[in-house]
Amino acid sequence: MRKTVLYLAILAILAASIYLFLIKGNTNTPTMGFTIKDTGSIGKLFLVSGDGESVTLDRTDTGWMVNKKYRALPSTLNLLLATLAQQEALYPVTKSAADIVMKNLATDGIKIEIYDRKGKKMSVFHVGGIAVNNTGTNMLMDGSSTPYVVHVINFNGYLTSRYTVFLKDWRDRTVFNIPYEEIQSVAIDYAGNPVNSFEIIKDKDSVTIKADPSLAHGLDGFNARRARVFLKYFANVNCEGFINGIADNDTTIATAPKQSTIDVKGIHGQHQRIDIYWMALNRRSKNRVVANSDVPDDYDADRLYAVINNHQDTVVIQQFAFRNIFHKAFEFYQKDGTGRVTEPPGKNVMMHKNQ
Repeated sequence: MRKTVLYLAILAILAASIYLFLIKGNTNTPTMGFTIKDTGSIGKLFLVSGDGESVTLDRTDTGWMVNKKYRALPSTLNLLLATLAQQEALYPVTKSAADIVMKNLATDGIKIEIYDRKGKKMSVFHVGGIAVNNTGTNMLMDGSSTPYVVHVINFNGYLTSRYTVFLKDWRDRTVFNIPYEEIQSVAIDYAGNPVNSFEIIKDKDSVTIKADPSLAHGLDGFNARRARVFLKYFANVNCEGFINGIADNDTTIATAPKQSTIDVKGIHGQHQRIDIYWMALNRRSKNRVVANSDVPDDYDADRLYAVINNHQDTVVIQQFAFRNIFHKAFEFYQKDGTGRVTEPPGKNVMMHKNQ
């Protein structure tokens, strides 16, 4: 019995020694650079793929910026920072697989350079594809000749997608973000339906409406409370995603019928105009099965195209995200308790991205 215990102890010591030599003690194959525990010290991230696609993220006093031009999407940024803090090297890639892994890293890998807030380089490594046993991701420290399998504890899958180099994945998706207190006016022009179109103008807490004069007759008079409620829905309204650069995108928008134009102005000079177009009925359109009375049968009931940012960007928006914006003029002449103009929740986060 004592001999068995002794043998087991010796085996444990040998295993620990091998681990320390391979993972910790080999200075030619460093692994510590894969993990950045203090992500608060990071000031800049640069990611580039083998084909030259790249993004640069900089920490600024007002938040993270992408390519020094756009605000970064918090969910994508936070996921990468969390990955850098949690990922760790498991073991070196086996010799039999190392050559293939190295070739894949050279052609399809993503290089990431990490700098601190003073611009000093903290770490540089390359991110490859999924490991052979599907339990981690192949990575290589810059300057090393030995790739490692890297993982995040309790996460089964590969990490490559978190190191995306595509601008559309990094850009903040805000369409409108003007709080009620700063709203000056909102105008909605429904294409081909002037009677449903309107403009609400706010001066401090006083609101007025411009709409078809016929609406003032036979209804209950302008409901100012409803107009105030409506104006609260322009804080944190997001799109589903950017579709810039997609083949035939311009042709699609040019031939799509217009649904509406929304023009929002703020008291501090904020201005966002978006032109919205119907999206053709497609395979995932729910109204192929159940018709929607608010949407023509030939068009998708859940999603629309929109052109934003002074016609620089084309995006997809969701009816769900805009449901409290797509009101019609007559609804502001109804009594409370009728129609669908309701108070927004405490935190009006109206974006539900399709996963």
